[in-house]
Amino acid sequence: MREAAAIDTKPGIIPYPETTPTSQSSDKLKRVLGLPSLVLFGLAYMIPLTVFTTYGLVTTGTSGHLPLAYIVTLIVMLFTAYSYGRMASKHPIAGSAYSYARIAFGGNAGFLVGWALMLDYLFMPMICYLVISIYMTPYFPEIPSAAWIIGCLLTVLVLNILGIKLVAKVNLILVVAQIVFVAVFIAISLKTVSQNPPPSFTYPFFDSGINISALLSGAAILCFSFLGFDAVSTLSEETVNPKHNMPKAIMLCTFVSGLLYIAISYVGHIVYPDWQSLTNPDSASLDVMQRAGGHFLSAFFTAVYVAACFASAMAAQASVTRVLYAMGRDDVLPKRIFGSTWKRFGTPAMATIVVSLISLTALEISLELATTMISFGALVGFSFVNLSVCKVFLSEQENRTAIGYFRYGVLPAIGLILTLWLWTSLTRQSFEVGLIWLGIGIVYLLWITKGFTKKLPKSHSENI
Repeated sequence: MREAAAIDTKPGIIPYPETTPTSQSSDKLKRVLGLPSLVLFGLAYMIPLTVFTTYGLVTTGTSGHLPLAYIVTLIVMLFTAYSYGRMASKHPIAGSAYSYARIAFGGNAGFLVGWALMLDYLFMPMICYLVISIYMTPYFPEIPSAAWIIGCLLTVLVLNILGIKLVAKVNLILVVAQIVFVAVFIAISLKTVSQNPPPSFTYPFFDSGINISALLSGAAILCFSFLGFDAVSTLSEETVNPKHNMPKAIMLCTFVSGLLYIAISYVGHIVYPDWQSLTNPDSASLDVMQRAGGHFLSAFFTAVYVAACFASAMAAQASVTRVLYAMGRDDVLPKRIFGSTWKRFGTPAMATIVVSLISLTALEISLELATTMISFGALVGFSFVNLSVCKVFLSEQENRTAIGYFRYGVLPAIGLILTLWLWTSLTRQSFEVGLIWLGIGIVYLLWITKGFTKKLPKSHSENI
């Protein structure tokens, strides 16, 4: 690592490992992120307060069993996070599931996984802008909701162009603010519960009348809450010592955020157990805050939650542009637009601008549609990353041992089976939009490969 740093002209910046001779400095990302920055990036993406984004939707859908749905999703995500960690350690390159599937199964499969992955990554910033407008409009009714969406979108665009290190610094402040709020929320809620206890403290986790189908549907929707762990893998080429730091960051983000989700959703239920009386699923968290701590907590929550959504939008935009960058660099998307970086800041500026333009869809799309669409793309990526571990690692002779089959066969297979289990719980609308999106991707793939008679351009990953 010292040798790599020594040959760079800028202290503290480590170049690509074994980049191709034709690579230009304007096509490189900068290695500036350590383990703490990666974890903070993941937590900013997986905002602890994201529980309240789908709180009303999943609470009503699971009849008050939101914490149990989070437990189901966390178990699935831990196995899949392990697979992401294995692939990110072996192949520390941008592109996440797109790059891993391409390495394991070839260009065509990799492209379609990347195309599906874009579905969830592109919807994530939209959700953040939508939620900000939903929560700020009641406080400032004279300001149109479109103004909140456009204002936040432009600010996120500028920060992402200026650089990932700046995004990481802003995220640190916003994550700390969330942690402070969570502590205050739990303390005030427990005081309220002590004065007015719920009918049952165990109902959120166990009830004889649990609808398993509804529970799994809720767990499938909650997949989007955990997207931060795979978003971390998109920063492999901006990470110092990624083979060591990536697996740790991915597992830490998944486990810590999962525990926070379960704790927050449980406290929310016991302070507001009559979930049937929630006035509006999109803003149900305001009912919970009002019950727990009155106007003060509601205002405090709105301020921190909006800041958290802003942090998540920054992280989401950074992630999707790295996937687009990887696909553009591989020439499966227009390279001049997506496959280059702005030399001054070392960021994929054109890809960032394109994502911002697409995010304007937030002016028209509904929150429910956006959240259900995210799960389709996420589960495509999760499935193929689990399969990629089996294919890549078990093809190597040294891994064909008892412990090797367990680490690279059994564990990813469990992750795949659990992911497929969640697949069965997606809504019909998710499948309809997701399959239409994949259909468009297949048509585009047929066009650039001339009906599969032409191979896709050589991937950057093949040179690493």
